[in-house]
Amino acid sequence: MGDHQEKEALFDALVEAAKALGNGRRAELIDVLAQGERPVDELAAEIHQSLANTSQHLQRLLRAGLVCSRRSGTRVYYSVASPAVERLWRALRETAEAHVGELGDLVRAYIGERDQLGMITRDELRRRLREGDVVVLDVRPQPEYDAGHIPGALSLPVADLKSRLREIPQGSEIVAYCRGPYCLYADDAVRVLTGEGRRAARLEEGFPEWKEEGLPVEQSAT
Repeated sequence: MGDHQEKEALFDALVEAAKALGNGRRAELIDVLAQGERPVDELAAEIHQSLANTSQHLQRLLRAGLVCSRRSGTRVYYSVASPAVERLWRALRETAEAHVGELGDLVRAYIGERDQLGMITRDELRRRLREGDVVVLDVRPQPEYDAGHIPGALSLPVADLKSRLREIPQGSEIVAYCRGPYCLYADDAVRVLTGEGRRAARLEEGFPEWKEEGLPVEQSAT
């Protein structure tokens, strides 16, 4: 039978993953990597940190076993270690939403009010896709679309949306999606589209939640 010292060592090891996530920038990295593999320089740009700081955060996640890395030429690519890491991040987020009182104010301060945005649930989108009466836009960066996307979705990063509006069929209702409930890409896309007189809504959640439900996913040929 183990003694209490061994039990303490076990429980210390069990919380190592939580300790690694106990930093906002590292949580941001997991949020981005849930979309697909990315190189260090792109990750640094995504979280607005220096290359050195981003590398340090990634090394901490690597030591905790939450991410994997590989080298291709001069670039180092990172990815989440398994779907369990994505589930851990989602559970942490949902727990905070349920129990951290001031989180609602922080969310509203960041994303603003969504009352005027059309919203569509995952189940409703599935139904509309079966009926073929909706155009789905993936407004995340191109590498994330290539790593995995909702089947039939058009890749139209939000930064390019205004210049590429003509690529979206006229008269169709549009559903935009991005990284998840705290991602603003889809919000911005819906505002641009409705400002141009198009009918548009955003998916309530994002691609990671779609994938986690075991729904169909496509990857781009590379």
